[in-house]
Amino acid sequence: MDYLEYKGYKGTVEYSKEDDCLVGKVIGMHQDLILYEGATLNELKEDFRNAIDSYIASCEADGIAPKKPFSGKLVLRMSSELHGRIAIAAASKGATINDFINRALMSVLS
Repeated sequence: MDYLEYKGYKGTVEYSKEDDCLVGKVIGMHQDLILYEGATLNELKEDFRNAIDSYIASCEADGIAPKKPFSGKLVLRMSSELHGRIAIAAASKGATINDFINRALMSVLS
């Protein structure tokens, strides 16, 4: 699936059968919902950019910093056995668990 991207925000592109139009939302925003729509892809892109600009302007008017879509913090749940194996593997590489997991994920995503 492709995403729209503007000013560091990424948004979905979906089709609403019910409304017969394109719709989307900014991903990674858990507290602030940013939605947009359009009859054509160009209209959707324009409404997406306008929604981001409006969100940023609204935050500035309220004297608060706009939230970024992803905080960089992620809570994982895993078995204690896997946790132990990761801790041992990280220690054997001279890395923290956090660094070890980040490197492993980057290698999978590359």
